[in-house]
Amino acid sequence: MDKHRLTLTVLTLLPLAVACGTQTGPGGGSGSVGPAPGTPAVTGVHWRVDSLTSGGATKAAPTGAYLQIDDHGQAHGNYGCNSFGAFAAVRGDRIDFGPAQSTEMACEKAPMAFEAAFSRALAGRSLTAAVERDRLTLTTEDGDRVRLTEESDAPLYGTRWQVTSMVDGGVASSLPAAAAGKAWFVLDAKAGTASGSLGCNRFTAKATVRDGHLTLGAPRTTRRMCDGSLVDAERSLGTLFDGALAYRIDHRGISLTSENGKGVSAVAEQ
Repeated sequence: MDKHRLTLTVLTLLPLAVACGTQTGPGGGSGSVGPAPGTPAVTGVHWRVDSLTSGGATKAAPTGAYLQIDDHGQAHGNYGCNSFGAFAAVRGDRIDFGPAQSTEMACEKAPMAFEAAFSRALAGRSLTAAVERDRLTLTTEDGDRVRLTEESDAPLYGTRWQVTSMVDGGVASSLPAAAAGKAWFVLDAKAGTASGSLGCNRFTAKATVRDGHLTLGAPRTTRRMCDGSLVDAERSLGTLFDGALAYRIDHRGISLTSENGKGVSAVAEQ
């Protein structure tokens, strides 16, 4: 397993450690996590990072930078290149962030520069949070400001979901290079169908959504000849038609998981 995947696995498991462990947020103590009565909520919201102002200069955030804080004292997001996770305690109009763990991908110069500034603003810092409608401003003690905007989850139906990885027992692996960007699906509520591409061939199948599960019927597919790597990808994706799949939408991402732990992750196309 490569270093990047290992780090992502650690980040995935981190929320479980928060829920089951006894570690508190920065500064210790057992204060409740969450906004004070009458304070606009900042937890449970996907906040898109818009910009960062530091030293009088404002930098626009790279596409994909975001922050989300749950009700159990865990923050996760993306700095603009790398994903991160950290403890976070929301106390009235202040948010205390603990040290962060992040992936270690190398990116272009501009996203990496924004990432360095954004991570310095959050990691191990106490920030003032001000919410106005769908906007959030985080201000450090030094006066640096991070501006963010609330974004809603992508809808289950009508969204073109592009498959990004296969999942087996909680471990994600990328699609074969030949299939990257070519596997996708769309759910049609009125027709009760799922349609899309398995990487090479197109498919249509009946789709039933009930109680957080998606059940796909036997697919009708085209009969194109595909090379070896695409055949392997289609064979793996074909296992999704064997039974009910638990689905979970997290902002613009969706996961489909069967009872045996196999499934896929996908993202909503822009």
